[in-house]
Amino acid sequence: MISKINIAALMGFGLLSLSLLSCTSPEKIKKEPANWAEKLGFPEGRKVLMFHADDIGMCDEANIAAKNYLDKKEIQNAAIMVPCPSALPAMQWAAEHPNVDVGLHLTLTSEWKTYRWGPVSNIADVPGLVDPDKMFWHEVPQVVAHASAAEVETEIRAQIEKAKSVGMNPSHIDTHMGTLYGSPAFVKVFLKVAEDYGIPANAIDLSNPKVVEHFKKAGYPITDEVIATMADYSLPKLDFFTSVPKGNTYEEKREKLFQLVKGLPNGLTEIIFHPSVETDNLKSITNSWQQRVWEAELFSDPVVKKFLEDEQIIFTNYKDIMQRFNNKK
Repeated sequence: MISKINIAALMGFGLLSLSLLSCTSPEKIKKEPANWAEKLGFPEGRKVLMFHADDIGMCDEANIAAKNYLDKKEIQNAAIMVPCPSALPAMQWAAEHPNVDVGLHLTLTSEWKTYRWGPVSNIADVPGLVDPDKMFWHEVPQVVAHASAAEVETEIRAQIEKAKSVGMNPSHIDTHMGTLYGSPAFVKVFLKVAEDYGIPANAIDLSNPKVVEHFKKAGYPITDEVIATMADYSLPKLDFFTSVPKGNTYEEKREKLFQLVKGLPNGLTEIIFHPSVETDNLKSITNSWQQRVWEAELFSDPVVKKFLEDEQIIFTNYKDIMQRFNNKK
């Protein structure tokens, strides 16, 4: 009789334990965040986007377009090319509007034929960064071939310091033409400078093999060394990064944007574009003027706004990202 009672008691205890486990385990066992959006506290399984205006400061036309978007809160952020002819008024505007999310588009190339710029730092300190005309090289491979990582670090620090000297506090730093992703040594410098200043870079999480493969196919030298460097980076990262597609017509460009957004993975993505208002001067600078003019219209378009609302897109910017990141520490 005793043995039967003991067995029954044990069976009852076992059933009770299983019941308690089934009731409490969902609360006690927390699911690991699937991406950086979730790590930062955004809802699970959602697309969190930043529409980011590049090339601010390149010319007055870019400044006008970006300010218009930022004033209307139709885009989330922008970045200034410090060495360019129209950078100073853009930096001064950013200093006067500290709540607006404006960063620096760290610039080491000067790609146009006749509209050129060179280093902020002393050329004698960065000889590998300049071509025979004492301007930045036209293309990224030329920078990689001629400049040292030390020279790159000298110049990008000088660009940050110039912005700070006029009262601007950059919300983030990124890289014009992807130059700072042009070699493993440049990546190390880029992320080191970001950490030293406490200013987030547009650093892409490379722990996802699909993301690595995407950027390798795009021509970026994503080596094991780069992946390891990114893994050690201590500030928040993006899950994905892309740009507004080109189109032969405005309507085609808009439709390509829609398809891009629909195809994005869940997580935190930055989408860059290059808005400028139409002028004869812009047309004299770049053959891409028509794409830039359309991009100055795109995010004011009611059709685009309705699409993004219907897709239930969540928007953020680097200021919000850093606040969330610091609150999670």
